[in-house]
Amino acid sequence: MFRLTMRWGAVVLVIGFLVSACAPSEEPIKNAASPIRVIAIESFLADIAQNVAGERIQIETLMPIGMDPHSFEPTPQDVRKIASSDGLIVNGAGFELFLNRLLENAGGNYQLIEASKGLTSRAVKSNEPHDEENSNDPHFWMDPTNAMQYAKNIRDGLTRIDPAGAAIYKANADAYIVKLNALDQRIRQQVIAIPKADRKLVTDHDTLGYFADRYGFETVGMIVPSFSSVDSTPAKGLAELIDAIKATKTKAVFVEANANPQLADQIAQETGARVFTGLYTHSLSEPNGPAPTYIQMLEYDTQKIVEALK
Repeated sequence: MFRLTMRWGAVVLVIGFLVSACAPSEEPIKNAASPIRVIAIESFLADIAQNVAGERIQIETLMPIGMDPHSFEPTPQDVRKIASSDGLIVNGAGFELFLNRLLENAGGNYQLIEASKGLTSRAVKSNEPHDEENSNDPHFWMDPTNAMQYAKNIRDGLTRIDPAGAAIYKANADAYIVKLNALDQRIRQQVIAIPKADRKLVTDHDTLGYFADRYGFETVGMIVPSFSSVDSTPAKGLAELIDAIKATKTKAVFVEANANPQLADQIAQETGARVFTGLYTHSLSEPNGPAPTYIQMLEYDTQKIVEALK
């Protein structure tokens, strides 16, 4: 556990150094006549960025649909893509544990755009289970009001790369923020259908903290008490989670798409809670799936949560 703490801390420090090292220069790295290539690491980031870029830039996605960012290993081809790009959009805040190695190997002359820049990690509430090895929750995007800051940071980053498109990026970002405001209001209206006493969340790992804060849920616990899905679940922690579910009469355990539901099924047998799989939190779905855009992802997750708890 000590090694995990040191590893995470070192990653955050290295990422912070690299973000500073890749800070924008005085001069744009592309002129208006050159084709512009911008890559977002995660699919939900690519969708947010595409809304800001509009038709002026086609945003590429580095990570395949459905891939867990916590276990992603960049390939040599990924490194070459980054090196030849003009901009790389990352979530930041320590989310991409592979980022320091990727940036060290890539080289190139690209703008690093940290989507979560300026946001402060949520404070853990009293009696709320949490990752004892790390207090920094990077899942800001699960609250659409935080995604508004993402849109602004991406707008500013694209403008540094392509100053001639500044007015377009501003107009697109402003229009997208209006849509995010509307999404926030729709989620609030849907959550009303859940009795306050039943607004309790148990997830496969710690992903819904910002969603819970924004819409008035209590986080009862997680199968993996960590912000990373690759960490393990101690037997004692699983027993405590089962006790907490029984004590709070929590109705459901939510498991992300492509995650193994085995432990959730075991918990369900012990507690009587129902297991709901298929939440999209770290990746969008395929285009013909239920969550092909960031906005549709949060709409779909909200629908699943409301149906399970109302």
